[in-house]
Amino acid sequence: MTAPAPLLTARNLVKRYGRVTALDQADFDLYPGEILAVIGDNGAGKSSLIKAISGAVVPDAGEILLDGKPVRFHSPQEAREAGIETVYQNLALSPALSIADNMFLGREIRKPGPLGSILRMLDHKKMQQISRDKLSELGLMTIQNINQAVETLSGGQRQGVAVARAAAFGSKMIILDEPTAALGVKESRKVLELILDVRSRGMPIVLISHNMPHVFEVADRIHIHRLGKRLCVINPKDYSMSDAVAFMTGARPAPDAAEAA
Repeated sequence: MTAPAPLLTARNLVKRYGRVTALDQADFDLYPGEILAVIGDNGAGKSSLIKAISGAVVPDAGEILLDGKPVRFHSPQEAREAGIETVYQNLALSPALSIADNMFLGREIRKPGPLGSILRMLDHKKMQQISRDKLSELGLMTIQNINQAVETLSGGQRQGVAVARAAAFGSKMIILDEPTAALGVKESRKVLELILDVRSRGMPIVLISHNMPHVFEVADRIHIHRLGKRLCVINPKDYSMSDAVAFMTGARPAPDAAEAA
């Protein structure tokens, strides 16, 4: 049986900021339907890698292939249009707006006909219904009122809204940047269950996290980034958390590709 082709591939990505090389011939592969964790020490270049994939920065060199076709994103909007949704650590939600308004922020649906095209009136009813459906799909309708302001939600519920928004609009993949960083144990558990639920629907996820127990619990593969490039990719079933930390800090030599696969 032939292995599936990667959904997204990056090869030899380079990004320099003056004399600092953030990405040094970095490689990356995401396969359909998997949770790929990306870990690395501070300053290893994880953020630059994810920004290059999500369109937040343009690499100086290298190539990115999506579904086997070369892509070059000049903005996060271009990446979103190609089906790549990113949930950043700060969530990028508007606290004063409602859940439904946040779900459609920048993607508002206008009323049909002249009311929408000429008067530019929004179809609030349709946006509320779609938001309710998406939150229900992901088991998030413990949130009773779709019109309540996001600032009234708990940290876990806000993360849920951000992930639901990404799942609703990401047609290819979702990137989650430290989704449990500011959450307590109970809320972190709900977010991890949500991540597994999204994956079970066939949506591949890139998970950037410093939380090793969370990484080892949900990831199918772990991409270890060190000194601006991919050091190795390991299967969490074959290595321990202390192994992963030793690889990413350089305390132990990385396994070669054949051994890690």
